[in-house]
Amino acid sequence: MGSTETNTTMPPPEKTWWKEAIVYQIYPASFLDSNADGLGDLPGIISKLDYLSSLGINTIWLSPIFKSPQDDMGYDISDYRAIHEPYGTVSDVEELIAGLHARGIKILLDLVVNHTSDRHAWFQESRKSKESKKRDWYFWRDAKYSEKGERKPPNNWASVFGGSAWTWDQGSQQYYLSLFLPTQPDLNWANEDMRRATYADMEFWLQKGVDGYRIDSMNLMSKHPDLPDAEVTDPGQEFQSGAEYFASGPRMHEYIKEIRQEVLDKYDCMTVGELGFTKDEESVRMYVAKERGELQMLFTGDVVDMDFGVDGKYGHNAFKPSYLKKLTKLWQEAMPKFEGWNAVYLDNHDSGRSLSRYASDLPEYRETAAKMLATYLCTLSGSLFLLQGQEIGMANVPREWGIEDYIDVEGRNAYAAIEKQRGPGADMRDVMKELRLKARDNGRLPMQWNDSKNAGFTKSSKPWMRVNTDYPEWNVESQLNSESSVFAYYKEMLALRKKEADVFIYGSFKMLDTQEEVFAYTMSKSDGSRQALVLLNLSDSEQNFEAKGYNGWSRLIGGAEDEVAVKDSVTLKPYEGRVFCNW
Repeated sequence: MGSTETNTTMPPPEKTWWKEAIVYQIYPASFLDSNADGLGDLPGIISKLDYLSSLGINTIWLSPIFKSPQDDMGYDISDYRAIHEPYGTVSDVEELIAGLHARGIKILLDLVVNHTSDRHAWFQESRKSKESKKRDWYFWRDAKYSEKGERKPPNNWASVFGGSAWTWDQGSQQYYLSLFLPTQPDLNWANEDMRRATYADMEFWLQKGVDGYRIDSMNLMSKHPDLPDAEVTDPGQEFQSGAEYFASGPRMHEYIKEIRQEVLDKYDCMTVGELGFTKDEESVRMYVAKERGELQMLFTGDVVDMDFGVDGKYGHNAFKPSYLKKLTKLWQEAMPKFEGWNAVYLDNHDSGRSLSRYASDLPEYRETAAKMLATYLCTLSGSLFLLQGQEIGMANVPREWGIEDYIDVEGRNAYAAIEKQRGPGADMRDVMKELRLKARDNGRLPMQWNDSKNAGFTKSSKPWMRVNTDYPEWNVESQLNSESSVFAYYKEMLALRKKEADVFIYGSFKMLDTQEEVFAYTMSKSDGSRQALVLLNLSDSEQNFEAKGYNGWSRLIGGAEDEVAVKDSVTLKPYEGRVFCNW
């Protein structure tokens, strides 16, 4: 099964700070509440900067902090230059930037410019009348009418969150496009004045020292100019996916290049775009190939979609290790072809936690499984992204929680739609099982700091979101002074990743042929002189890896400390990860 064949020698990659970024995503509402109102805030984040520094991360990504009605947890922005009041102030952001930079840590903000809140001043002006100067900053269209005279939306597109993608405005007697919630109208990027105003808002924060952006729903900014009806692929539904016409539209690359020229190229900053719907290699190449001069990297989202069913996110599809192997191989091998760059991740605020979905959060496996996933993440080429709590092995919501404990609009809407389709009193246990795995609530659970009430997240009697009941055993404080904790392992892995950057961050990937349950690959320095063998057991049973070609390779991390070198065969315990090297 194993082979010592040297990875194809590649020219030494160009090194930059953003390629070496170890990014820690903070979900502000759930990180730490400093004023006992039940909601996390900026002063809470500021108070934990030494903790973040001690972990070994060098960049943070803040999910939206801007002024917002919070219909979609801040992804509905009403003012790009003001801060959501419960989170803090612009001064707090300035203090945060200064504190991070003093510790050698960069900061990325979430840039949400596919849509705004319907309370944004731009939209308030746009909806005043059809003659408004900002009318064309959004998509407005006349209604259609059925033969019976019933008013219908301009086309048959479905909203991402269910129902029509169009919202009727009684005042101006037209529909506006809202691909997400009715309170999130889509911006019309074809309008140059709108683009200039958006660029000014971007520069506002870059001038304050922000080091870059994660661009939300990036490739939805260009739509087909005619907004045509979508193909009917689900005859049982009134509204259909219009992704063919609203994702990666005809002017998408023009807009990205303009953003680079007008804003980003003035600064030494980092950009990562969220890519939805169009995730094939050629589409990705068009965004990140070095010669294209567009984005540095993308979140393709496929790695958090691996267990989606044929009928959507909450359809059943049991995870298989081969899914992860296939995607890892695809992107690790694709990026060097066109000098692109990978974003390496398994978790984010829109997904369930990988520990619970792709490994195991059962008590007997949880610690080992969390360390195995850390091994996977920290040994791949690309910029690394972690979600808060990943470093202590935080898990999904408890199995016993009911739908009343889920608060996110996406999951609740999906549950309601399925329940309506099935009828009153329908058995929804299968849906609850899928929600428990994949609902966005999972990645947004309050951070577990200690074993005090509400995990030390808040002194309020009512946190904005229920805290996972496992916090007495799984929290930061209990792991900080333990050499065998998940936190200690992440700290060690991140230090190793930095020390051996030529092998892991900039190295060449080669997948090895193994049984389904084992993921084995080598990472090599560009000249082939230093190689690491990574072995991951993605199952709850013991697995053997035939390692005859790697005899004598030294143990780098994982496994027993007295196991100093590879022998003919390596036995991996359930959910165990190990790394060996030829130096």
